Amino acid sequence: MTEAPTHTTTDTAAIPEFPLLRSSACPFAPPAELLAAGKSKPLSRVRIWDGSTPWLVAGYAEYKTLMSDPRVSVNDHVEGFPHWNEGMKAIKDQRPKSLFTTDGEEHSRYRRMLTKPFTFKRVEALRPVIQQVTDEHIDRLLAGPNPGDLVAALSLPVPTLMISEMLGVPYGDHEFFQSYASVNVDRFATKEQAAEGRAELARYLVDLIKLKLEQPGEDALTDIAERVRAGEIDMREAAQLGTGLLIAGHETSANMISLGTLALLENPEQFALLRDNDDPKIVANAVEELLRYLSIIHNGQRRVAIDDIEIGGETIRAGDGLIFDLSLGNWDEAAWEHPEALDLKRPALQHLSFGFGPHQCVGQQLARAELQIVFRTLAQRIPTLRLAVPLDKIEFKHDRLAYGTYELPVTW
Repeated sequence: MTEAPTHTTTDTAAIPEFPLLRSSACPFAPPAELLAAGKSKPLSRVRIWDGSTPWLVAGYAEYKTLMSDPRVSVNDHVEGFPHWNEGMKAIKDQRPKSLFTTDGEEHSRYRRMLTKPFTFKRVEALRPVIQQVTDEHIDRLLAGPNPGDLVAALSLPVPTLMISEMLGVPYGDHEFFQSYASVNVDRFATKEQAAEGRAELARYLVDLIKLKLEQPGEDALTDIAERVRAGEIDMREAAQLGTGLLIAGHETSANMISLGTLALLENPEQFALLRDNDDPKIVANAVEELLRYLSIIHNGQRRVAIDDIEIGGETIRAGDGLIFDLSLGNWDEAAWEHPEALDLKRPALQHLSFGFGPHQCVGQQLARAELQIVFRTLAQRIPTLRLAVPLDKIEFKHDRLAYGTYELPVTW
């Protein structure tokens, strides 16, 4: 007879809460307590909101090994899965399956449905559009009040416009879908808020997909609608795929732009490297290093073990939850020399910020293109850019799935 999975340890008082806040003294660094724990061992227990104690994966090598292991599942219906808040746990049975909650061939089937809009060739063809949109918003920033808010002027509208263009979602609806998307990334969302947010976005996407069936376009929602027409997925699944892309497609890049700009302004010699350089390879590598250094998905990627696994001197039991902390892996001294330093010349392509293995970010090429264009253009067009307030006056998104700033007052 198989024993029930264990989710506690004997020394419960020593188990830290997760997530912990980043320090205001060094807002780019992972929490010091978790960094110290990661240095002593690559896996340890943490306590999350519901009192359970999943494993925290802090080691870079262990992260890559486990993310490639078929015994590690993304299925949030498996007992022991460490849901990231009450709201997400409460609505797990209301959400249809998608590439975000399935494994193996089932996951591959969903993923293939999204390959076309995010191919390297398609994204490269969008670069002139991204450049134009970036220039237009920098023009508006420069023409507006000084100081200005970089989040409202650039960080949020550029990726929102691009994912709207790619998906075929009317940009005029951005205030509607951003408001409900924010609930999906709120660490403290209640089950009632999560249910309302899921339902509103699902209805919105269903209506759009129905429209694409009648009036197809050159966009990702049309591709998804064609899968519905072919009987490969139903309308609920299609809406779930569209919702995931819509939320991830603007929320992550928007926070990377604001937080990355702040990191560059706090490291002026690194800002100068982008300001004074047009080499696409140098710019591309600079973005990889910013992704490594900042690791904006700061509440961890959630998984559950479906079989026993021996790794890092520990035994993970079937039914144990796993939280993969990107920031700890990206600051692991065994993988990176002086990881606490932002060094845009560092070869950083092997960072973990887009995940690893079969579930790595499907939209990573679009994110890279946006970040490369925005950071380079911002540094070259506004070379005197600087913070308009002291660093300790910046309000950070400790309460969101993606770490960033609510506002970024800048002057020039």
